[in-house]
Amino acid sequence: MKMRRIVSLLCTMALLVATFAGCGSSSTSAQAGDTQTASKDIPTLTWWLIGNPPPDLDQVVAKINEYTAPKIGVKVDIKMASWGEWNQKVNQIVNTGEKFDIMFGDYTYYGKFVQKGAFADITDLVQKEAPDLYKFIPEKVWEGTKVDGKIYSVPTYKDSSMTQYWCIDDTYVQKYNIDMSSLKTMDDLDKVVTKIKQGEGKSTYPILLEQNEGFPALLGNYDDLALCFQPVGVRFDDKSRKVVSVLEQPDSMANLKMLHKWYQEGIINPDAPTTKDYQKGKIFMSAQGFPGAELSWQAEMGVAKYDTVPVLGPVYSDSTIQGSVNGISSNSEHKAEALKLLQLVNTDQKLRDMLAYGLEGTDFKYVSDKVVKPLTDAWGGGNYAVGTFFNMATQEGAPENQWELVKKQNEEAVSSTCLGFTPDTKNITNELTNCEAVWDKYRYELKTGASDPEVMVPKIITELKAAGMDKIISEIQSQIDNTKFD
Repeated sequence: MKMRRIVSLLCTMALLVATFAGCGSSSTSAQAGDTQTASKDIPTLTWWLIGNPPPDLDQVVAKINEYTAPKIGVKVDIKMASWGEWNQKVNQIVNTGEKFDIMFGDYTYYGKFVQKGAFADITDLVQKEAPDLYKFIPEKVWEGTKVDGKIYSVPTYKDSSMTQYWCIDDTYVQKYNIDMSSLKTMDDLDKVVTKIKQGEGKSTYPILLEQNEGFPALLGNYDDLALCFQPVGVRFDDKSRKVVSVLEQPDSMANLKMLHKWYQEGIINPDAPTTKDYQKGKIFMSAQGFPGAELSWQAEMGVAKYDTVPVLGPVYSDSTIQGSVNGISSNSEHKAEALKLLQLVNTDQKLRDMLAYGLEGTDFKYVSDKVVKPLTDAWGGGNYAVGTFFNMATQEGAPENQWELVKKQNEEAVSSTCLGFTPDTKNITNELTNCEAVWDKYRYELKTGASDPEVMVPKIITELKAAGMDKIISEIQSQIDNTKFD
């Protein structure tokens, strides 16, 4: 889970040292700036977010409530669960009916929670109660949140399209005279990591991997349709929208073979399929991000400088958009207020900066109106879960036009041919559960290169078919064939 957080999720929030998720207390419900309104008259919304709470979270929440109470008549109680605890916690909340108003979601469970009735249909309500929010987020991004044509969440409009970058420590780029612009394919990368391995010797692993993630975006040409089950998908550019067995496709097999070659040659660390600990100081890393993201990756990796090159995307899919959304509880008594809060978060820089950087003067200071300098490292983690990047100050050292560059990247993104389609899985719940169990048995070795794909893939496919993969493909194909796409 940690690897996924850092390489997938962290890369979407790169350059930020910000998070906002926490355990806000109801004791902050009566704050300065709210002296003329009784506390009981102003609702306090429970907002669940992902990440570790900074030490001064209560003070920041108090300051936020001083600002939001007189402005929109709403206060917030922030609760959080760490990355390792998150899935278990949110499932517990939904399954037990625990009260909440807003909850961060991602594609691993968003569709499932909608089908369980946990998130409210806000298709009409968002346009009525938060018109500025609705206008601010592009229609294409709203489209990516839809289930059965309806909106059940507010997407976090940021690097909502997916661009995969390859990064190499500049020390090795200079030492081995590497032309980053020449890196476009796995074959190109093979020449580079082989040269580094030969030059650095047996004890150096140019590609350090961990079991959970393996080599990121290894199967990146395929839209997993927010199923969170990589062996089934549709190629992003396939206009026929044919659902396929991804592992058996020629491009997937070629990538898997290259990965196995690197493992055999000692380019990949031998403990990759078993290690859960995140590897720092990586010579090479593959990460989802945007222009300027390398500053965050460098800080996280302890590397002085990464040179980067985009190798995949930008592309929009339901999975890339649903990677960060905020759903409103179907049982919330304050749906309109929740939307007003999310509207303010996404349109008001002062509030957004507090959520991103903490207390002004303590956690950060303004270098200019649109640029901040962090004063502590207390705020680091899940800022990507909170709201848009585009009304937020950039961090000192980042390109001043960073958010314009990210917007441009989104505007240049190609949409998956299946954008807007989120499958209904109620008829294949058992098959998905069984197939996921099969995939979990083998994916660590396969996605780290430890197993020979020519041997392992046929074995996996045989077991997946026995577990019901053909029914999954047939069911999803039928739904796609009966869906009207724009």
